[in-house]
Amino acid sequence: MPPTETFPHATSTALSTVESHQTPQDLIFYAGWWCPFAHRSWIALEEKGIPYQYKEVNPFKKEKHFLDINPRGLVPAIEYQGKALFESLVLCEFLEDAYPNHKPSILPGDAYTKAHARIWTDFAGKTLAPGFMRLLMAQGQEKQDVARTELYDAIRKFSAQIKGPYFLGEEFSLVDIAIAPWVVRDFIAAEHRGYSRSDVGTEWKQYAEHVEQRGSVLRTKSDLDKYAENWVPYLKDEAQSQFAIALRAGRAIP
Repeated sequence: MPPTETFPHATSTALSTVESHQTPQDLIFYAGWWCPFAHRSWIALEEKGIPYQYKEVNPFKKEKHFLDINPRGLVPAIEYQGKALFESLVLCEFLEDAYPNHKPSILPGDAYTKAHARIWTDFAGKTLAPGFMRLLMAQGQEKQDVARTELYDAIRKFSAQIKGPYFLGEEFSLVDIAIAPWVVRDFIAAEHRGYSRSDVGTEWKQYAEHVEQRGSVLRTKSDLDKYAENWVPYLKDEAQSQFAIALRAGRAIP
């Protein structure tokens, strides 16, 4: 049977960040500390130093107000001056547009490089993140081998475009934010699905190490054992794995 609760709050440096963002602000950030999609928008908020109020959403007990402003029940979501928005990468671009004076920018200034960044942000969102999910969800050695090979191929395609140390070079950008939450959590795939950064390639290993040490990533990172507690119980059973993937992605509405 699927669970009826999850660990209720962030831990480690992420908890300190939550506690420092309880004062009411023009922007209210609704998140789940466990959710990689919410993690994207949280990183963007911290990267740009935008004032916000953090509110944790319990995936099993969503409050009426949250569902009123966001009927799909997804995290992340924001209220900005009384208006609601959701979808992680949409929110990241909104933050860039709504707070242009908060630096650093997470998208380049020139048109070509910005378009290039959006192409690879889309690739991270539609190919890399689902690839990690498929690997975690795969049951049986054969399916796991196929999912791992497909993920490695996708990461290598992405890695060929990395300028280093971050995707676009010296500047941390939306492309890095799009994949950072899965970099933080890839230890689960390493421990349970045979994944290895080194097996993917040197470029990816070095890139992942830089991304996970970015200040905005560290400030929004909970203890690894808590991430593992949320995932590991579901990796042995296909039905529970399907439920967990949906829930941890913020896509389940109990």
